[in-house]
Amino acid sequence: MNKGTLFLVPVPLADSVPGNGVPANIAALVASLTIFVVENAKTARQWLKWYGHPSEMRQLTIVELRAVDGRKALAAYLTPLMEGKNIGVMSEAGCPGVADPGANLVREAHRLGIRVAPLVGPSSILLALMASGLNGQRFRFHGYLPVDRIERAKAIAALEQSSRRDRETQLFIETPYRNGAMIDTLMATCNSQTLLCMAADVTGENEMVVTRTIGEWKKQLPNLDKRPTVFLLQA
Repeated sequence: MNKGTLFLVPVPLADSVPGNGVPANIAALVASLTIFVVENAKTARQWLKWYGHPSEMRQLTIVELRAVDGRKALAAYLTPLMEGKNIGVMSEAGCPGVADPGANLVREAHRLGIRVAPLVGPSSILLALMASGLNGQRFRFHGYLPVDRIERAKAIAALEQSSRRDRETQLFIETPYRNGAMIDTLMATCNSQTLLCMAADVTGENEMVVTRTIGEWKKQLPNLDKRPTVFLLQA
C-alpha cells in the first residue's frame, strides 16, 4: 500500500486581511483532506470554514499537536498516512513548521519515509525580511529572546555584535504584550547607527514595516502593544 502525503497547509496570519497571502488553488486541495493535525483545534475549524471545506466540522478528524509530544505520540498522529490516507498540518497562523511545533511532526514523517508537501502561504518572518531592506543573503532567526531584562539586553548585544562581525540580519520575535519592553531594551542597548526594522501586523489592515537607525527610532517610537511583530536588526 502506498503511503499518504503530509500536506503543510498555510492559513492567513493573525488579524490578516481575509485571504491575504494564500493562493486560491490551495482551497481545492484542503477540501480533499479529512484528517488534520493542528496547533489549535478551534482556530483550525475557523480556517477550514474560511477555506470553504465541504464537510461538517464534526465529520473531520482534527487532532491537536502539542510541543511536548514524544516520538511515540507523533508516530500515532501519522498512522493514517501509513494506511494511504493524506493528512493536513495547520498552524494557528501562517505556515506550519516555522517557529511552530509542527516541525517535530514533519521530522518524524521523514523518519518514517512519508512524503512531506509544503503548500505556498504567508510567513511573517520571510515577508518582514523581504520588506525590510536589510541583508537577505545572510540572516538568522532566533525566535524568542530571554524575558528577563538583563538577559534580554545581553542577548541583543550579542546579536548586534554577531551582525556586525558576520554582516548578517538578525531576526527575532516577542509575545505581543511585551513588545514595549523589547523596544525599550533595543533602544538602551544598541548603537545609534544600527539598523532596526519593526514589522507589525504583516499582511493585516494595520500593517507597519519600517526600517530606521536606532538613533532615528529614538526620536519617534511606535506603540506596538499587543501587535504581532517581527524585529530585524543589522549592525
